[in-house]
Amino acid sequence: MDEYAWPTGPEVPSGEVVRRSWAATVAALPVETQITGEVIGRQPFGIFIRIDGVPDAVALAEIAAMPQRMDLPVLGASVTAEAYWHAHSHQVRVPAR
Repeated sequence: MDEYAWPTGPEVPSGEVVRRSWAATVAALPVETQITGEVIGRQPFGIFIRIDGVPDAVALAEIAAMPQRMDLPVLGASVTAEAYWHAHSHQVRVPAR
């Protein structure tokens, strides 16, 4: 199996669901909100996170926002971070820790 995977599966919200619920996501997760979630996808540029308590939201932790030499968390890992931006692509941006 390739070490990288796009988010897939029945527990991953579709792009349309994420777009429709974007206003509610921004209201529920203002900048500086602490989030916890599960890694649902990995790419060379970062990880995708399903956010606990906000099932229609997806977070992205990009490598540029991670400490140097940090290994990407594996699929299924639990991560904690702080929301620092609401991207036009309907993603909550976070640095992984």
